[in-house]
Amino acid sequence: MRITSSMYYDSIYSQSNSKLTKNLFDVNKQIASGLSIQYAQDDIRTFTETMRLDNEIASLGQIKSSTSSALKMSDQSDSVLNEFETSMNRMRTLLLSAANGTNDETSLDAIAQELRSIEDHFKNLANTSINGQYLFSGSAVDVKPISDDGTYMGNDGILKAFTGSKTSQQYNVSGSELFLGEKKLVKREITTNVAQADLSAKYPDFTNPAVTGSPKQITGSSTIRDLMGDSDNVVDVGVPKHFFYVSGTTSSGTSFKEKISMSDDEKVDDLLKKIGDLYGNTPEVDVVNVSLNGNGQIVIEDKIKGSSNIDFHMVGATDLSGGAAADVVNIDSLGDGEQSFDKIMLGTSTATNPNLHVKEFIKSSLTSADGVAATNGIEGTIYDRAEFSKDGARLSSATPQIIKDTNAFATASTKLSDVADLSQGVAGTLNGTSFVMEGTDINGNPYSAQVDLAAAGSTFTVGGNTYNIYNVDTPRTAVDGDEMTYKQFMDVSNMLSTGNLPASVPGTPAEYDAAIETSDLSGRTFLSYDGKMQFEEIGTSNTNATLAIYDVNSADFNVGADASVMTFNTNNAITVRDPKTDFFKTLDEIIKSVENYKLYPDSSSGDIRNVGIENSIAMMDDLQDHVYRSHSQVGVQTNALNTSLQRTELLEISAKSLRSSVVDTDMAEASLTLSRLNTNYEAMLATAGKVSKLSLVNYL
Repeated sequence: MRITSSMYYDSIYSQSNSKLTKNLFDVNKQIASGLSIQYAQDDIRTFTETMRLDNEIASLGQIKSSTSSALKMSDQSDSVLNEFETSMNRMRTLLLSAANGTNDETSLDAIAQELRSIEDHFKNLANTSINGQYLFSGSAVDVKPISDDGTYMGNDGILKAFTGSKTSQQYNVSGSELFLGEKKLVKREITTNVAQADLSAKYPDFTNPAVTGSPKQITGSSTIRDLMGDSDNVVDVGVPKHFFYVSGTTSSGTSFKEKISMSDDEKVDDLLKKIGDLYGNTPEVDVVNVSLNGNGQIVIEDKIKGSSNIDFHMVGATDLSGGAAADVVNIDSLGDGEQSFDKIMLGTSTATNPNLHVKEFIKSSLTSADGVAATNGIEGTIYDRAEFSKDGARLSSATPQIIKDTNAFATASTKLSDVADLSQGVAGTLNGTSFVMEGTDINGNPYSAQVDLAAAGSTFTVGGNTYNIYNVDTPRTAVDGDEMTYKQFMDVSNMLSTGNLPASVPGTPAEYDAAIETSDLSGRTFLSYDGKMQFEEIGTSNTNATLAIYDVNSADFNVGADASVMTFNTNNAITVRDPKTDFFKTLDEIIKSVENYKLYPDSSSGDIRNVGIENSIAMMDDLQDHVYRSHSQVGVQTNALNTSLQRTELLEISAKSLRSSVVDTDMAEASLTLSRLNTNYEAMLATAGKVSKLSLVNYL
């Protein structure tokens, strides 16, 4: 075949031109875009690797954004808690100043006023928000956490930031934990609030009130005669004539009720030891410490950490006539006596039995459910039969319902058996347990009902009629006492308080449900956030209702009589320390101790249930420790978020660098390639031009 000029031209120019033009276009495109490829078809491996790195960079961006946002909230929480601690230190300094005993009432008023301003500051700090989100509301970030009265309104939700594949980090501390949290290492401590004077020191001659001595407080070495008094000057050795009626609850939640008899010559320390024995103290091991403070008041400290169960009540009685009036089986009988030993000595007592000296150790300004003790003015005989306190339309109990196994507050769905002391009555069951519910309903009508818990079906009886308490199973039957929940128990109380009962006896399930629905329109009975039973009448600012709920065996001090299986409202010892925290309620109690000018608990004036300044300092220490722990948690969270953010930023830089090495154009290499291609292109054009010239000569 003859090779022609056109064939030679096509070989030199046409094919090379197309290839060089494409290469020049590609390299110019790389330089212009900065990318080595434009489409997946350009390089499948590079495109796939680039997409993987793009996804990783996007994920790291999300992690960075989430962590950064969480870090801002955690940092802000850290700053707020710093201010909390500063203010708490100032508050403690003021309490120490108030406790030194040199302040007059004007100075204490000034201290109390500053304490109230710090309390307001705490509420403002607690309601801090960032970007419209409250720091301490749990997951309810749009809800203001602390109301004006100090009630927590948020939840216990945890907020977590996305910090990596299948990993997250908490970045908040909820108000539920900060203001209502639990300190497992704290030992519960309670105290009586009636100051106890040495009667022998005040009246050296018990037969002559004109002979007076120097007043002093009871100590552990004082005799029982010093504590309870006498009508003669003879110390009766070994004669049990002083009786102490003790009720309470141990650390494990077991209830006890005991009558302790003592003689003149025995010491108060002996009485304290016997009280300790009721809690389970043995010669080898003490589970509680029982002692006296400087005001002659009994202080009981639980040596077992993390329990909120221990409780205490005691009333003493001595028949100064030498009779048996102080030795009773029903504590209501002591209501005939006189609690003021001064009146007994001076002969001014108006009590039914002026020779019966009844010694109060605890006062609560509570009204007896049956009115017996209240009528005689001896509140100290009331333990768990006290009426709920009234505030406008609301009735409130003072005793939290606490689950024994977890130390958590009961809720509406909690079973009574989870809170009750099942060692009483028939061991291991509520079968056979009975409670009294009595008071007046919202219409002012008095009622007295008995709730009987039974395995075969629980009932309540009022006005001679017995009604079934139905469960929610199918078919509907009367509920087993061990399965009854607080909701079912409170439904009965709500029906009684509103005056609504099933239409027939014993009532069908439909009639029972209808009575509950009707009663719910007039009032509601519920458990508060701190496990206390409450009733609130709807549509009024002041209710006519009253309510008391107590074990049917409450007043029975016969030998071997069962203690109360459960208590709902008690005239009990005052709480000084407890594993459970209620921040703003505790602050209020602390400040009231200064406002009432009380160094120790003192039931003689003002707020008779106040803990006193000395105890307030210990309470403040516990609050500070609790806040420190929460602050430490925030610090750990902040450090973890900082570390996560730094790690994410490094990974992001690394991923971007790797992506750049994979898909970005190497400008130096591309420039050299462009220069080489231009040279080749120019050489090709020159060669093609020479070929064209030769072809023309040959043609001519």
